[in-house]
Amino acid sequence: MKYKIFVDGQFGTTGLKIHEMLSRRDELEILKIAEKEKKRPEIKQELLNQADMVFLCLPDTASRETMQYITDHGTKVIDASTAHRTNREWTYGIPELNPLQKEKIKNSTRVCVPGCHATGFIMAMNPLIENSIVSKEQKLICHSITGYSGGGRGMIDVYEDPENFDKVNSQRPYALNLDHKHLPEMQYILGLETPPLFTPSVGNFKQGMLVMSYLVKDQLPSDVSGQKVVEVYKGYYKNNTFVKIIENNAGYLDDDALLDAKACNNTNRIEISLYENRDYLVIISRLDNLGKGASGAAVQNMNIMLGLDENLGLKI
Repeated sequence: MKYKIFVDGQFGTTGLKIHEMLSRRDELEILKIAEKEKKRPEIKQELLNQADMVFLCLPDTASRETMQYITDHGTKVIDASTAHRTNREWTYGIPELNPLQKEKIKNSTRVCVPGCHATGFIMAMNPLIENSIVSKEQKLICHSITGYSGGGRGMIDVYEDPENFDKVNSQRPYALNLDHKHLPEMQYILGLETPPLFTPSVGNFKQGMLVMSYLVKDQLPSDVSGQKVVEVYKGYYKNNTFVKIIENNAGYLDDDALLDAKACNNTNRIEISLYENRDYLVIISRLDNLGKGASGAAVQNMNIMLGLDENLGLKI
């Protein structure tokens, strides 16, 4: 049996990557739409309802509008936008979120792909909340740096234009009004009383990211140590292929004790490492913003929803 797949928004960054990842798989039939016809609703509606699985790689408003065209209730949908990430009728697409999440995804027809920054933060904090190390009342702080591909085709063109070299040749913070679009899902999925203080930035590299979460030891239970946190992560994420917990940072930092944001590129892997002194813990999630942070996560969810091997077509 071949599953029919339609990528709506196949000409954007995420859609192109999903299309590339799926095109080599024999068990899938990719339904295509010509670029000149992509805004013709009658053609798109036909493809949406022919498909066994639809990927929505669209802006939020377009994603919501497109859902109205799907009349076949057997069509499964994975949305890569932020449109449905806090909607209780949609399943949040981090399969490793808890022991029941994979089964929930498998039985869902509507799954939303988490944001890349949100993935790094939630996967660092959720095991600590579930193990009563971090409370839902705490005011948490997170900073992230991501490759410029996360900004889509417009940002890629700016960064790759040689005339803009001086302008973009640095780390550039953004969303400094402190209302980044991933904040609602960070708060919602973790059940936090207040959203975290989150400041993202764009680096002058195309792909990869580091999500850094900060904890004050005085705000944690007195018996908590860095090693205990590592053990919590190891237990929480055991048997999850795409999660790697770094112990003692052996071979993790480069020769100058620097951390490379690009080391997980072209994989669906997320690596979690921890750094501490007497007063603070810093937890860093490293992932590919186009992999586990977007297209890779979408394909992982598709595999689960179709009852296929979760790892199929994905690099660890």
